[in-house]
Amino acid sequence: MRISLNWLRELVQVDLEPEVLAEKLTLAGFEVEEIEDRRTWAAGVVVGRVLEREQHPNADRLSVCQVEIGQAEPVTIVCGASNVRADIWVAVATLGSYLPCIDLKLKPTKLRGVRSEGMICSLSELGLTKESEGIHIFPEDAGLQAGQPVGPLLGLDDVVLDLTSTANRADALSLIGIAREVRALTAATLTLPEVELQTYPELPCLAISLQSEACSHYSGTIIEGVTIAPSPEWLQKRLQLAGIRTINNVVDITNYILLEYGQPLHAFDRQKLQAIAGSTDLAIGVRSAQAGETLKTLDDQERTLAEAALVITAGDCPVALAGVMGGADSEVGQETTQLLLEAAWFEPIAVRRSARSQGLRTEASARYERGVNVTELPIATQRAIDLLLQIAGGTVISQTVATTTQTEPEHSITLRLQRINELLGPVQAEDEELKDLGADDIERLLTAIGCHLTLVDDAVWQVRVPPYRYRDLEREIDLIEEVARLYGYDNFGETLPPLGSDEGALSIDESLRRQIRAVCRGVGLTELQHYSLVKPGSDRQVHLANPLLAEYSALRLDLLSGLIDAFQYNWEQGNGPLWGFEIGRIFWREEDGFFEADRMGGILGGDPSRGRWQRGGKEQAIDWYAAKGVLEEIFERFGLTIEFQPDRQDDRFHPGRTASLWLQGDRLGRFGQLHPSLCEGRGLPAEVYAFELDLDVWLDHLDQPERQVPRFQPYSSFPASDRDLAFFVDQSVTVAELERIIRRQGGSLLSEVELFDQYRGEHVPENQRSLAFRLTYRASDRTLTEAEVEPVHDQVRQSLVERFRVTLRS
Repeated sequence: MRISLNWLRELVQVDLEPEVLAEKLTLAGFEVEEIEDRRTWAAGVVVGRVLEREQHPNADRLSVCQVEIGQAEPVTIVCGASNVRADIWVAVATLGSYLPCIDLKLKPTKLRGVRSEGMICSLSELGLTKESEGIHIFPEDAGLQAGQPVGPLLGLDDVVLDLTSTANRADALSLIGIAREVRALTAATLTLPEVELQTYPELPCLAISLQSEACSHYSGTIIEGVTIAPSPEWLQKRLQLAGIRTINNVVDITNYILLEYGQPLHAFDRQKLQAIAGSTDLAIGVRSAQAGETLKTLDDQERTLAEAALVITAGDCPVALAGVMGGADSEVGQETTQLLLEAAWFEPIAVRRSARSQGLRTEASARYERGVNVTELPIATQRAIDLLLQIAGGTVISQTVATTTQTEPEHSITLRLQRINELLGPVQAEDEELKDLGADDIERLLTAIGCHLTLVDDAVWQVRVPPYRYRDLEREIDLIEEVARLYGYDNFGETLPPLGSDEGALSIDESLRRQIRAVCRGVGLTELQHYSLVKPGSDRQVHLANPLLAEYSALRLDLLSGLIDAFQYNWEQGNGPLWGFEIGRIFWREEDGFFEADRMGGILGGDPSRGRWQRGGKEQAIDWYAAKGVLEEIFERFGLTIEFQPDRQDDRFHPGRTASLWLQGDRLGRFGQLHPSLCEGRGLPAEVYAFELDLDVWLDHLDQPERQVPRFQPYSSFPASDRDLAFFVDQSVTVAELERIIRRQGGSLLSEVELFDQYRGEHVPENQRSLAFRLTYRASDRTLTEAEVEPVHDQVRQSLVERFRVTLRS
């Protein structure tokens, strides 16, 4: 919001320099993005009177002027404007002055052989317009004197602060709101406009019906005999400084009240409303739009209204998009003589939906969306009526007010001094000693923002919040934040931990997550991050009530979809196969509520190698076992043994090359090759592998006392004894089941089990396969003898025969 410093000083008597005031506001939470010091735009520019104008002897388009600027003798100025003539008052940049808007410093110069001692300025050269057809000429009856500064005449004696406020500070979108804040920060005197509320007759010529809960207060004032004309110069200047285009006196007054009080108003042409309604007695309504209704807004756009939009109607015909923009068919124009002045309170969510449905954001909707102060609505209305009668003339005929609620209840909060000091800590005193805030400090600070404090106990207050702060001061913690903000965050002391105190450390969970990330990077995977928001497509998804975009209106059910999209994007961009992993949260819904959990996913495939000249440039994609080995290497770094079991629950995976992962009886996740039809449809390599793991299960197994401290296990210095074990076994029996029995029967002497051969085909019984394992036996304190190894090995062979009915080949 752009704040005129001169206008602000009419409301609060602050004499700080603009830079100092801007710093105070910024530290208090109102960031001043720019200081526009207009006083520098016309420094050294004075009023001059053109005494004589002659044609330049050497140029057809130049004039030689004798200009009086308050000095002993007139100065000679060469001017190129076509509208320069004798006996006019102009703005003259004197020698030595600097015009920052065009980056020009005035020096004596010669133009086509004639000396020029200044420049007659246009408004564009002074920064007031983008373009000018000629020099600026002051009115003859302005009471001007040669040599007087032009700054006050053109509004160039002001400073504009361009500041932003947080979304919870609806009151800060007004001059009065900022003035109240400056009063609290500087203890300056606040002087608000004097407004005396009037009572006007309520005639049957205007009826108001509130048919939506989104509008609790609506007043309509009928004014007859107004004269539409340009606004007074002072009003035009203030609107221009605020960045608002001037239109006519009526519309400009409603915009002026919007800036001053933060209360949007709208003026209808009453006679146009009567024509729309088809009756001299107006029936104004506030309701939700109906399907198929249209409205031509003030920007001359024909808009189809959404059913969620809130509209103002005349005779049940939409005439305005409530709180956003008026209709073109009821616009105030040059022929307008009768007004219907609207002043209303609309529910913020309803206005936000209306504006978003049309892709609009106006000065009015910006304020309604944050919430206007309904208690000051009558004051803002009366202020607008007073200005209309003063500037546009006319007479108030009737005023009708419709409300659905009584005055807002008092908003009171309990505040404890002890809690304030517990949260904020000590402040720096003048003697540089640290001290706690006292009761006097609290009362002074909160009273300055309009709060009323009543002491109910020892250092405990009941705080009544002013109506214009209801929306952001709701709890005790909000008041405590106000105390810190107003006292100054930089005035609180520093309290360091005492020497010898415990050092900070990462939590076990975070430490393990970092270890997992480091191991994944170590095996060649790149960490990825995706949005949790995805396209909707499943009943199990959690859908957002107010999404920004339809493409991001639901929460993700898994990590796999995002990983596949990332692989496809990199592949299509020519970056080769993506080897990546992601740690993130997934969300889903069930009949008994909403749930969320942490997952870890990964994807890899294609040929990751480079320099394929030794293979004739042919690619050699990794196979299922190599991809499985990458995953097993990750678990081996943490000393975990994973069991793989066949899995066909996810149709995105190859049905014969997918396994579920189990960790000591707990299901950890899924690993497998993506289905060939999925890869073909997305244009991916034939063999792409992915996994998704339950991170909570993984962390639970890592967060065990025996795993917190790594234990060194010495290598045996004694030789091992190897035995090969080959047999036929039914294809339904998994290698994991076989290994489990082998290790159980092998006992402490069996140190390693390795599958080194698998064969299906000729000489193998139907529906069976030939497997060969290498079993390594070793003791840490001796060399094993044949008599020690053979009984154990025979026990392993016998157990396989009894449990799985294998046919031994060795």
